[in-house]
Amino acid sequence: MVFFRSVAVLSKLRSRLAQQSTSLASARWFQTQSAADLDLHSQLKDLIPEQQERLKKLKAENGKVQLGNITVDMVIGGMRGMTGLLWETSLLDPDEGIRFRGLSIPECQKLLPAASPGGEPLPEGLLWLLLTGKVPSKEQVDALSKELHSRSKVPDNVYKAINALPATAHPMTQFTTGVMALQVESEFQKAYDKGLSKSKFWEPTYEDSMNLIARVPVVASFIYRRIYKEGQIIPADRSLDYGANFSHMLGYDDPKMLELMRLYVTIHSDHEGGNVSAHTAHLVASALSDPYLSFAAALNGLAGPLHGLANQEVLLWIKSVVEECGENITTEQLKDYVWKTLNSGKVVPGYGHGVLRKTDPRYTCQREFALKHLPDDPLFQLVSMLYEVVPPILTQLGKVKNPWPNVDAHSGVLLNHFGLSEARYYTVLFGVSRSIGISSQLIWDRALGLPLERPKSVTMEWLENYCKKAA
Repeated sequence: MVFFRSVAVLSKLRSRLAQQSTSLASARWFQTQSAADLDLHSQLKDLIPEQQERLKKLKAENGKVQLGNITVDMVIGGMRGMTGLLWETSLLDPDEGIRFRGLSIPECQKLLPAASPGGEPLPEGLLWLLLTGKVPSKEQVDALSKELHSRSKVPDNVYKAINALPATAHPMTQFTTGVMALQVESEFQKAYDKGLSKSKFWEPTYEDSMNLIARVPVVASFIYRRIYKEGQIIPADRSLDYGANFSHMLGYDDPKMLELMRLYVTIHSDHEGGNVSAHTAHLVASALSDPYLSFAAALNGLAGPLHGLANQEVLLWIKSVVEECGENITTEQLKDYVWKTLNSGKVVPGYGHGVLRKTDPRYTCQREFALKHLPDDPLFQLVSMLYEVVPPILTQLGKVKNPWPNVDAHSGVLLNHFGLSEARYYTVLFGVSRSIGISSQLIWDRALGLPLERPKSVTMEWLENYCKKAA
């Protein structure tokens, strides 16, 4: 029951944080929360020159400082562990987990504005934080919600492009098609064709990125209703915030589901720059491809089973456990099923992570949500049992660096509880969320003038000869 004690400790920590006067950079936070400027674009316009000078100074004074040694294992192993990307919006620590502009998930839950007191953070607040590094006021978040609503109209050609595909096409295929169809309205492409100065690249990128963030929930909900609800589209509700309106357009208006979608979009929005979808977007954008092209490429990476598609696989696997063993499964039966999965050459979906070496904080906050809103859900109870069973088995194998659950191990069970049970669609939800982090960093890529990404590749012969010389 180490996990449950850890949850209790985390809850106590959050309680103490709530009672304190926010000593961590409190002056900045209080200033930003009471800021009168409601326009995100103007805040960025003020911040960018300062950050451009910061990067220029860093390069001039420390450009030759070595960050570490590259090994043959890293070259062969997919560049794992190499420090090779600048990604300002978030940082992933193997032991602490993700921090958004320096804030942990519990801190974001405490500090970012919510729809109601004590509720989950609004995704618009996280978008503001990622772009500016500042915690917004509720008024600023409300203004941003209105701005995103004003940008959310999707052209008819997008629906026509999606409808040209069979309804049986995977939801991610349809989603990527929709994003590509949005590209015809790219402000960056139009401005670049007219000869826009490089120093101003960030401005049309901002326009594209904000439009993209605003429109992807509309596109995603259209796809969901097309595939699973006989094409019965639900119009947007402009009185709702970003996460709640997305849930509404999908067809789920339970207040608890609205809260879940706010939490889901927030915690899935960004996970530093080395994961497949984020890195893909950064790579493609470095060629000055516009945000739509870059994000569509990212979605194709997200659709892979070793990345975003894993959240689909988790729920399907959990349901297969129930189908074979029944809902009243014993610990021993569950152990047997886990071993059966591993012995068949498969992995237990939702466990392990390329960077993390502890339980994913995104898993933990979803568990807290479940304990608060659906403690008696049978699949949630099974997820809790899996936490007790799987890590010791994976540790026993001796091949797994991280036997702990990641974000995907929990999200599907929560969505399923409120009726969104179509697992094939889950990666689309992930994609909508990831638009916030990827677009935020892309704006800063343009503002900082980051160059074309072009790492050096070598052959096996080159490696063999190099190692012989080094011996």
